[in-house]
This record gives sequence, structure tokens and C-alpha cells, in this order.
Amino acid sequence: MSVLKRLFSDKIAVFCMLVIAVVIIAAIGAPVLAPHDPAEIDVTNKFAAMSAAYPLGTDQLGRCLLSRMMYGARTTIFVSLYTMTITIFIGSVLGILAGFFRGWVDEVIMRICDIMLSFPSEVMILSIIGVLGIGMKNLVIATIIAKWAWYTRMIRSIVIQYNDKNYIRFSKVAGCSTWHIITKHILPSTLGEIAVLATLDMGGIILNISAMSFLGLGVQPPTAEWGMMLNEAKTVLMLHPSQMMIPGIAILIVVAVFNFFGDCLQDAFNPKHSSYKKKAVNE
Repeated sequence: MSVLKRLFSDKIAVFCMLVIAVVIIAAIGAPVLAPHDPAEIDVTNKFAAMSAAYPLGTDQLGRCLLSRMMYGARTTIFVSLYTMTITIFIGSVLGILAGFFRGWVDEVIMRICDIMLSFPSEVMILSIIGVLGIGMKNLVIATIIAKWAWYTRMIRSIVIQYNDKNYIRFSKVAGCSTWHIITKHILPSTLGEIAVLATLDMGGIILNISAMSFLGLGVQPPTAEWGMMLNEAKTVLMLHPSQMMIPGIAILIVVAVFNFFGDCLQDAFNPKHSSYKKKAVNE
């Protein structure tokens, strides 16, 4: 409750949560809220100006930009959330195993992580898509493979900090089972920091998904997605810059909001961190 109280007392955190809530509601309610079919083509109405019928205008094929933005949010945000959830789950399981058991378990997992982290993530994603083929499903698989090792290493370091706490040592001496210690002590203690880690990296995953779709390696037409909308608009950038600005600004805002919210979440879970930042700014 103290964490929630600190979070809701932070104006930036409240603003970020409102923006995220609006985007998610618009994405979920797109079939009802969108004024037009996002794939409906009307070339006689291309590049229409903003109006009551088309609040954001239309694109080069006469499709409603607002409708495509709302349906695009479903792909961009929900696919990113799905990718991040699976990745953080894999990273949490392996990170907790490595940090709690140490020894040969830690050595095996960390050496595999070292191998995975020796490749730039973007190059690995491109290589995996080159093998599996283009498409959103393969893009999600490639992103998970490229990201899990980083999460594992970060969560392992978090678990090690708690593994030496007195209450963990007492639980071991008292004969508590490994499952009990992990689920009742380790996981609740690290859950806040894992949530912060996931929130801060959410923006990066959104950028990865959008960038790969922009390159034509993710979502394929006519499916609406913010990165794909940037790809479609690049050919008319000089004549109609608004076509590229609308999805570009949306990506910028959402990524920035997740980054700010992750920082606020870190302050809520760790008030000392917030006090240190304020002291550094004042100095």
C-alpha cells in the first residue's frame, strides 16, 4: 500500500498511467471506437484533410488514419506486452535459479548468457528472421531469443542481493523447502525490481517491434501497425510529412511514457533512490 501511495502521489506517474490507460482503452475498444474500417481503401479520398469524418485525415490509399492508429496500437502495444511478458518470465526463472542455487547451475546459465550477449541484439533478430522468415510471429520469437539472456543476468544480480539476507538464511537453517523459500521469500522480494526492469525495457521492445515492421520484417500489409504506417508513409514524406509524423509522434510519446513510468516505479519501490536523485539535483 505504501508503494501505491507513493506512486499515486507522484504527478508524473499519474500522468503516465493515464496516458497508458488511454492508449490501451483505445486499442481494446478499436472495433467500437474507430470511425472507419482501417483497411477500407478509397483512393478518391486520399490525403484528405482533418475533418469530423476523418479526425486525423486519410493516407495515400484513402484509409482513415485515426482508425489505423487505434488498430495499430493493438498490434504495437499488445505484441510488445506479449513479447515482454514471455521474455521476463524466462529471464525470471533462469535468473532466480542461477542466483539462488549458484554453483554449477549458475555457471552453466551464465556461460550461455555470455554467448548470447556477445551478439548485438539487432543483428541476432535480423539473423533469426532471415532463417525463420518474415512475419510478426517470427519477430516475437526472434526478440525473445535476443532478449532473455539480458533479463536473466539482471535478475540473477537482483536475487543474489537478497539471497544473503538473514531471513533467507534463517529459512534455510529452519529446513524450509527450496520451493517455499523461492515462492514465499525470494520472488516477493524481487518482484518490485523485476517490474521496474520490465517497465523500463518496455519502450525498447516497442521500438524493436516498430523498427522491424518499418523494415518490412514484422507486420505485413494491410494490417495496421505504427512501424508499418511509417514504412508506408516514407514514400510521401516530402509532400505529406503528417503521414509520418502521426505514427512517429505516437511511438515517441508511448516509449517516453513507459520510460518515465519505470523511473517513477523505481522511486516508489525505493524511496532512498528518489531522495538521492533530489539531493543530486539540488547540489
